[in-house]
Amino acid sequence: MDIIGNKTLRDLLNEKTAMHRDKTFLLFEDQEQRNFKLTYGEFADQVNRLSRVFLDLGVTKGNHVTLHLPNCLEFMTSWFALANIGAIMVPTNILSTADEMEYVLNHSESILLITEEEYLEKFTGIRSRLPHLQEILLTRYEGDDYVDQNMNQLIAKAKPEIPKIPLDSEDVAAMLYTSGTTSKPKGVQITHANYLFTGEVMSKSIRLSPDDRQFIVLPLFHGNAQYYSAMSAFVVGASIAITERFSASRYFKQAKRLGATVGSLFAAPIRMILAQNYDPADQDNSLRIIWFAQSVTQEQLTMFEDKYNVSLLQMYGMTETVGVPLMNPIDGIRKNMSIGRPTIGYEVKVVDEEGKEVPTGQVGQIVVKGIPGRTLMKGYFKNPVATAEALRDGWLYTGDNARIDDDGYFYFVDRIKDMIKRAGENVAANEVESVLAEHPSVYEAAVIGIPDPMRDEAIKAYVILHNNHDISEEELLSYCRERLAKFKVPDSIEFISEFPRTSVGKIQKQVLRQRNEEGFKANS
Repeated sequence: MDIIGNKTLRDLLNEKTAMHRDKTFLLFEDQEQRNFKLTYGEFADQVNRLSRVFLDLGVTKGNHVTLHLPNCLEFMTSWFALANIGAIMVPTNILSTADEMEYVLNHSESILLITEEEYLEKFTGIRSRLPHLQEILLTRYEGDDYVDQNMNQLIAKAKPEIPKIPLDSEDVAAMLYTSGTTSKPKGVQITHANYLFTGEVMSKSIRLSPDDRQFIVLPLFHGNAQYYSAMSAFVVGASIAITERFSASRYFKQAKRLGATVGSLFAAPIRMILAQNYDPADQDNSLRIIWFAQSVTQEQLTMFEDKYNVSLLQMYGMTETVGVPLMNPIDGIRKNMSIGRPTIGYEVKVVDEEGKEVPTGQVGQIVVKGIPGRTLMKGYFKNPVATAEALRDGWLYTGDNARIDDDGYFYFVDRIKDMIKRAGENVAANEVESVLAEHPSVYEAAVIGIPDPMRDEAIKAYVILHNNHDISEEELLSYCRERLAKFKVPDSIEFISEFPRTSVGKIQKQVLRQRNEEGFKANS
């Protein structure tokens, strides 16, 4: 038996409720800075009542339910209520367009959608094209038009009975969609064991105790907030403070007000915080550690730690690894320009194109050893080809390049996949290219990421127009805004007459990147 055994999220909830019934579990601050609180006992009551609501609506074990919600208490109760009955949560980005949501709802075969009135119009035009969707519930709804769909009222009327549905630790509990190199996202299947394992790994890696309070400002639909923040707190019986949205100017003030002790950020939010007018009072905060992903400069690292009196730990993980396989050690030498060393429960190496481990200092692909459904994702939903490509002989091939130094620290180099990292969001270049190519004036498009001092990378599109067609950059950007989430829309479009190509006709994007860099230098 491993550290998880056959334990499920329902077992964990029952265990921690029995141990900490009257202890504060969740604190939430909404956009108006109103604060809400739930103890472990109150949270369990809400979860069990909502489980009854789902069962009454016909949600059964194995059904997918899509959450289209901002950070809120209802996201947390929905997540655990679905796990309570063996159903599967499908969390989505509230910035996703109607077209993007149509794909996710249909691909996942979701029978229920949970959202807010603010986003309801997004689904009105596509409802007739969603054959699996049976019902829509609204959270935080205070009107009179959707009484039967008011989730909070339904919860209040339901009985708080713990479901008796048989569960297994390797049952799928959630499906997180992640952009790939193809134009359509893949559904990453995450089991109960996956969630518990990553909670154990992260809590031990940052020395989390029941007295700690996780600070979640990143979106809950992301694996980062679920895996590293929420689950690490849950497995040790700690508490969680959640804000509806990230605020660079209020980050440390909120952390202090909510009593948070540990936090998580991407590189872009770190730069945004540093860009604010500095308030010396922010140095007096309650945070002892913040882990982060994606590169920042040594100067930014030093400045952040000095200004705010908090230690940073760079780490590496992805939706498919579930846990954090690489992280700078909390009690060892930190090399925060690196992505750290292997953590508890993981074996990580760097390999060449033939899968052979490369020598120290040489660049190769990061691969992570594990067990699908326990320490790694179970697989991609309805995509056995992609699953077989990613999971090979007990190793997850990440598609990311790195090198290892003499002390065993890994250094991220680049992405093998044609992926753009924009302010913490993964953007598949091919997805943006596909949208551009659908415009009647566009003959062909190529999209690349270019360095951006604030958002990691900006999105630049190169476009060839059909003969005798004319369209402005703004018109084409407006076209993209109607079809893509805001963070996927190109920052700029350059019209060109031809692309650099290989002998077989493939566009040489590296040449485009070099041209962009040379043009930037010439203009500086």
